Amino acid sequence: MKEKNQIIIVGGGLAGLTTAIHLSKKGFQVVVIDKNAYPRHKVCGEYISNEVLPYLNWLGLNPEILKPAKISQLQFSTATGQRIVAALPLGGFGISRYAFDFFLFQKAKAQHCTILEETVTAIDFSNDEFTVTLSNDKILKSKIVVGAFGKRSNIDQKMHRNFIAKKSPWLAVKAHYSGDFPNDMVGLHNFRGGYCGVSKVENDAINICYLADFETFKQFKNIEEYQKKVLYKNPVLKAIFKNSTAIFEKPLTISQISFDKKDCIENHVLMVGDTAGLIHPLCGNGMAMAIHSAKIVSELIVQYSSGEIASRVLLERKYRQNWNKQFSDRLRIGRLLGKLLQRQRLSEMLIRSLIWFPALLPKIIRQTHGELLTIPK
Repeated sequence: MKEKNQIIIVGGGLAGLTTAIHLSKKGFQVVVIDKNAYPRHKVCGEYISNEVLPYLNWLGLNPEILKPAKISQLQFSTATGQRIVAALPLGGFGISRYAFDFFLFQKAKAQHCTILEETVTAIDFSNDEFTVTLSNDKILKSKIVVGAFGKRSNIDQKMHRNFIAKKSPWLAVKAHYSGDFPNDMVGLHNFRGGYCGVSKVENDAINICYLADFETFKQFKNIEEYQKKVLYKNPVLKAIFKNSTAIFEKPLTISQISFDKKDCIENHVLMVGDTAGLIHPLCGNGMAMAIHSAKIVSELIVQYSSGEIASRVLLERKYRQNWNKQFSDRLRIGRLLGKLLQRQRLSEMLIRSLIWFPALLPKIIRQTHGELLTIPK
């Protein structure tokens, strides 16, 4: 039996905090390091598939406390406004990252996880042990480090990850609005050079989050002009914006979003969530995938600590196998759909096909979603 050493988790978003809650529930000492304080808004579609509910309940997390929007329908539209509506196979719920991350943070604190508001400047591995250096020069040691530092980080650069050297064309914009939008629907709307997700979250707020091609975006003076000149070309989006009032003082943005393939293990750090792989927003399942990846890595760390997994080599092999089994096909399909929908004629043809054969859309949805998660042992 290996001693349950301290586990360090770099990043305190969905995947990082869920991993912390799982491992602390199993008796591990957990340290979560994140440079930002809670609660905080993040650029995100803010829709979670119900596939994760059994696992959240096992962790002692009941999202119902936050009064999320219950979502059961998907509406998709092309850049010219052709649309189709389909039932989501498992359904889901809309919850802001402001509320949900803070909810997870409070649970992690209640389970005696240590949460440090610091910046990690280096992660080094030597002699079967990690040394994690913080911006205040404090040094932490651990046998296991989990990377949960999001879509893009200075740590990716320091680790010389392949995707970080490539310039990405994508910019994301997100804000909350008040207005009239169905409580039970998530909308995915295509426009020239991008996609926009729309759905309700808690407190009857509407989350509008879109992914834009930066080359198109930079041709305009500001976000408002870009939205009017580009997004409004889709009459569905124009109607949504026209009938909504901004709650945020200004939208949140993040640039250089990469959908290139990532390795889920770098220099022995086990990556989870967006740090391991980012799915296209049009697939609408990134939050559930982040939570699911936390389950996979936590279960394997528990097995490694108990001696059921005999070595680090086997731990890493099993994690890569399990991660690829669950997510590689979803990410690949997401990339293919993204390329298809960037071409307006092809996307219009796709929608016409779906209108004629509506049973196809739920099948496509299932390719980017998983089954109900099983309860850990």
